[in-house]
Amino acid sequence: MESLSLLGSNLLSPPIVAFAAGACSIWARSDLKIPEQIYQALTIYLLIAIGFKGGVAISSAGLGSLILPMMATLFVGLLIPVVVFAVTRWFLKSSVSNAAALAAHYGSVSAVTFMACLVFLDRQSMPYESFMPAVMAVMELPALLMALLLAKRFDSNQNASMSHCIKEALSGKTFTLLLCGLLIGGLSGDSGRELMHPFLVTPFYGILVLFLLDMGQSAASHLSTAKVLGERLIAFAIAAPIVQGLLGLGLAYLIGLSQGGAIVFAILTASSSYIAAPAACRAALPEANPGIYVTASLGITFPFNLAIGVPLFYWISGLIY
Repeated sequence: MESLSLLGSNLLSPPIVAFAAGACSIWARSDLKIPEQIYQALTIYLLIAIGFKGGVAISSAGLGSLILPMMATLFVGLLIPVVVFAVTRWFLKSSVSNAAALAAHYGSVSAVTFMACLVFLDRQSMPYESFMPAVMAVMELPALLMALLLAKRFDSNQNASMSHCIKEALSGKTFTLLLCGLLIGGLSGDSGRELMHPFLVTPFYGILVLFLLDMGQSAASHLSTAKVLGERLIAFAIAAPIVQGLLGLGLAYLIGLSQGGAIVFAILTASSSYIAAPAACRAALPEANPGIYVTASLGITFPFNLAIGVPLFYWISGLIY
């Protein structure tokens, strides 16, 4: 019942309702359309704001307590996109761009799923490490970088060396904007962060609503392509969070996180992004099909994690701890 309550409350949150409204506008043949210039501005804002939040979280937590968790975060952030890329190329027969987009989504994290997990643990009176928001923020960057690197490396139209791919991925606007936000949040100090708060924090969810309205339209307009994958896409979108979450849970136990921290780390590795990754993929992988990666991430994995994933990892952690 608690999981159903979490599912209901999160699926009725403004960003998710906006996504559904965007999809319905396409099915209703509405003339609603967000101009491309506005979309680009929304993308720039969201990437900088996400990086800023990560920088603030890291600065507040302190580097000493973050060494092992951050090493584990970087490990899974780089490993998961590689595995997802390989699996989707084989199991879903995806193109390079679609496989890279799925790798970016499943290597990144869902902030809403993360917050739902914290609410669940609070209701169970289970403590967890205070630096977990910093872990969540940092997990975005290596996953997005690796996904873009894989896309460039395996694109048959490009005969680029690995060093060239790394240089292009690091100099791309997606990584540059995330890194810019991270540095601003981490180095600007309390007074600087206070100045940026009305711009990068307060309007965040309002901008996100507009962004997901556009993503809903994109997903609905490409949904016919996703239907071709059918049961395979559903199977992948359910199996991926289970396997990834178990990996995160085991790794958290090995590095000495508390049971609550392990559950949070598990849900971070199990979740898939629908904020940073769609923004990054629309900017860096325009040929990828949103009907595939948004349907898998937001339409299947997201509700699965809310309804089943959080209580599942809570139960499994009890067996381990």
